[in-house]
Amino acid sequence: MSRGRTRFTSATPAPAPTDPVPVLGPVVFSVRFGEAEEHVDLSDLPCPRLARALGQAIVAVTPPKAVVGNRVVPNFRSLVVRVRDFLRFAAAVMPEHGEDIGLDDLDADLVDAYEERLTDQYGPNSSSASVAMWQIVRLLRQVNQAHPGRLDVDLRSRIAYTMSERRPTGKPLDAYPVPVFEAFEAAARAEVGRIRDRILVGERLAAAGGDPEVHGWGRLENILWFINEHGPLTSEYRGIRGVAANGYIRGINSHLYLSRRDLLSFHVLLACQTGMEPEAIKELKVGCLTNAARGLVSVQYYKRRAGGDPHKSMRIRDGGNLRSPGGVLRLAMRLTRRARELGGYDDLWVSVSSATNALGPASGARVLLSAGHRGLFLAEHGFDAMQDRGGKPVNLDLRRLRKSYKSKQYLQAGGVLPDFATGHTREVAGRHYADIGAHEEIHDQAVEDGLSEALAVHLPPPVVLNEDGRRLDDGSQEVPLEAVRDALSGATDVWLSSCRNFFDSPFSLKKGAACPVPPWVCLECPNAVFTTRHLPAVLSVLGTIEAQRAEFSTAEWTARFAVAHERIIRGVLARFNALQIATAQAIAEADGPRLALPTSFLETLR
Repeated sequence: MSRGRTRFTSATPAPAPTDPVPVLGPVVFSVRFGEAEEHVDLSDLPCPRLARALGQAIVAVTPPKAVVGNRVVPNFRSLVVRVRDFLRFAAAVMPEHGEDIGLDDLDADLVDAYEERLTDQYGPNSSSASVAMWQIVRLLRQVNQAHPGRLDVDLRSRIAYTMSERRPTGKPLDAYPVPVFEAFEAAARAEVGRIRDRILVGERLAAAGGDPEVHGWGRLENILWFINEHGPLTSEYRGIRGVAANGYIRGINSHLYLSRRDLLSFHVLLACQTGMEPEAIKELKVGCLTNAARGLVSVQYYKRRAGGDPHKSMRIRDGGNLRSPGGVLRLAMRLTRRARELGGYDDLWVSVSSATNALGPASGARVLLSAGHRGLFLAEHGFDAMQDRGGKPVNLDLRRLRKSYKSKQYLQAGGVLPDFATGHTREVAGRHYADIGAHEEIHDQAVEDGLSEALAVHLPPPVVLNEDGRRLDDGSQEVPLEAVRDALSGATDVWLSSCRNFFDSPFSLKKGAACPVPPWVCLECPNAVFTTRHLPAVLSVLGTIEAQRAEFSTAEWTARFAVAHERIIRGVLARFNALQIATAQAIAEADGPRLALPTSFLETLR
């Protein structure tokens, strides 16, 4: 289908570019969906400047592809209705602006007031209010993207979410139990292997056959030769004796062409291997694989729910076997090549219709929702002997296969949303793929482990002394006078701090042995004593720790440095005044972190 083409017109002549535009004329635009064209006229509404911006936003978020039976055109019309309602509301609640409301006049209060109006209109827990607010918020986000800096900060913060109060939402689909998910993948892989073997054998038979009009319809290879030359058999060949004897029309056609039942096996396998949306798998094109390198390949697909940017890609494993999704897609291209060339299609999934035995793309077929095909798949592979969560019988839902794939990713990422939320906002990733029943146990365990770890690593506050030896910290432990004198003189320095007893370390495995840990662990050691003399080294370490944020993921940086960072900021630096810290910072910057290093460490750096 052709990409949506748009034109904006105004009833008044366009002014010179250098002159301000005090008044805008009627706002009229049209969007083409294939051969049809939708015309929109917002000139009867107040606020023409705002109407123009929102009209452009409608076009921007409307997918450029529309096929018969989808919801693109109804959604487009629904957005137009919502914009009309919002503009009338804005004009009514902001009468002081007349009809001159522009982007600079919008604020968060207007959006909140519109939400309140919708809530009163539809009810506090109505999904209709949520949908209506989502439409306006979506368009305002697009306006903000198209006109950066025009919306004020409060409004930009407001359109980060849909409703001010969290509405009850349906429970998200749960992932399959791991054994069930693995069984689906194994069953689909086995079926795809059998489909491959069946068609390759059929091609060899067709090559060995001859024209059945000459050599007879009684031999399967002759019938397959005919199909290879003329396309699949249709109902007119039903009465031929040789056709009935060799498996009837549907069985014979399956020797060279994929059936709708075959497509289900491919779709299940790809859903398990890639986690791609079922509707995206269904609409793959034959040229979807690009940029193969180092055992990986990019698959280009179309995601209808992605709004104004539906064209997506993901990096998948590539290889010469059915355990790599790239290999599965290449096999599908090979097995459907004959059908695509015969019909001139660029769709990947071209198969024989179960009803008419005619060739055609399956993108518009309800193959993924066919209860008969799914039931047959489950029965053939013994899923009736398995149980879903809660002891329920197993059903086949490709959306749950995607959810199960995402669940595996979530567990591999250790539950860290920034590392897991590829292709989603963190909110969507958390709500739809992390906060599901399959993860309740590990979430509970994570909370338990976190509390145990917090108790295990609880440390007393660092000992901090002023220049005169006076305690600056809130600790209750007593520091001997001798240790105070050594700390102030530097006699017991170990880089970041002074040590009250280097041979009585809480980290030593053997009593009386030297402290075995790296010097930055002084931040966590109860023997450590910090004075202003140690501040340059402490600030240097802090700078190094902060710089590591760019080198590690959030989870890894937290695991490595979070405790040390917290001890420096709250345990040490918070005890000194701004002048002391500024002086120490200047000293630290005189010669970098080398200034505070002990001689033994300097030798390792030379």
